[in-house]
Amino acid sequence: MTGFPLQIEADVRRRLAALDVKPDEIEERFVRGAGPGGQKINKTSSTIWLRHQPTGTEVRSQAERSQAVNRQCAWELLCAKLEVRRASAAGAARAEREAGRRRKRQKTRGQKARMIEGKKHRAGIKSNRGRVGAE
Repeated sequence: MTGFPLQIEADVRRRLAALDVKPDEIEERFVRGAGPGGQKINKTSSTIWLRHQPTGTEVRSQAERSQAVNRQCAWELLCAKLEVRRASAAGAARAEREAGRRRKRQKTRGQKARMIEGKKHRAGIKSNRGRVGAE
């Protein structure tokens, strides 16, 4: 038993376990819904609000009238958000490593030749300047 609510499907439990998310890191609240619906929506707490405390990721589900269905939707949304967050962090780290590798690699002969040509051009421009007030 992983400590997650029993009503949550095994797929969601597996995804959360793969993300190393512990049950005590998630705050779950049942709140009253918002929007149209009149008396029914004002009396029942069918909206589910989940928050992963270490990352601050919040999810709110009010798509259905059933609290159980909304609960399942909210847990799936939370899994998806946490997976996207982890994937983007891994992608950013990979991009940083790749950028560092590109910066450190040796220049090609063509790059070196263009760089030297540019330096010679700049030196020629500077050599024509002369001193200030030397006339």
